[in-house]
Amino acid sequence: MTPLAILSTTVVSFLFAYFIGSFSSAIIVCQVMRLPDPRTHGSSNPGATNVLRIGGKKAAFFTLAGDMLKGFLPVLFVQLIGLPQIAVLLTALGAFLGHLFPIFFHFKGGKGVATAIGCMFALNLPAGVCWVITWVMIVLLSQYVSLASLIATSLAPFYFWLFQAGSGAITVISIMSLLLIYRHRSNIVKLMQGKESKITHKVRD
Repeated sequence: MTPLAILSTTVVSFLFAYFIGSFSSAIIVCQVMRLPDPRTHGSSNPGATNVLRIGGKKAAFFTLAGDMLKGFLPVLFVQLIGLPQIAVLLTALGAFLGHLFPIFFHFKGGKGVATAIGCMFALNLPAGVCWVITWVMIVLLSQYVSLASLIATSLAPFYFWLFQAGSGAITVISIMSLLLIYRHRSNIVKLMQGKESKITHKVRD
C-alpha cells in the first residue's frame, strides 16, 4: 500500500471504530429492558457495574457483552481484511475513545473497562486473559470492582510487553490505561476515604 492509502485507511478505520464505540450498551440495554437511565441512577456511570446494581445480573451481562464486542469486533475486522498494524492499533483506540466520549450522548460516556478488554482480546489474547485473571482475583479478594480495574489496568502494558505484543501495541495500551485510571479518579478518592461501594452492595438478582 502507498503511504496515502495507508493514511486514508487508517483514518477511516479509526472513525469507523469511534462510531461503533459511541453506541452505549448500558443506555440501550436499560431502554430495552425498561430500567432506569444509568446516567441518572446509581453511580451515574453508563457501565456494566452500575447496570448490575440498578438492573440486575441479566442486564449487566448484556451491557458487558455489548461493550466488549464493540472493542473486539472492529479490531478483529480490520485484522481480517489485512490492514496495516497502525490501522489496527488506531482502530482499537478509536473504539475505546468512542465509549469514553460518544458522539451520540454529548461526549459523556462510561469508564471504558469492558471496551478496553475487548480491544485487548483482539490485539493480544494472552495479555487480555492475564488482565481478566488479575481483575477476577482482586474482585474476589476485595469485592471492589474499581480497585480490580485499576490494578489490572496498571498491569496491562506489562502484560503486553511480556507477550511481545510490539512497541506500537504497548503504546496504545498505555494510553488506554492512563485514560482508564483518569476516568476512575472519583473511585480512587472514594477508595482512599473508605466510601467506595462493594459489588455486593444492593445488587439485584
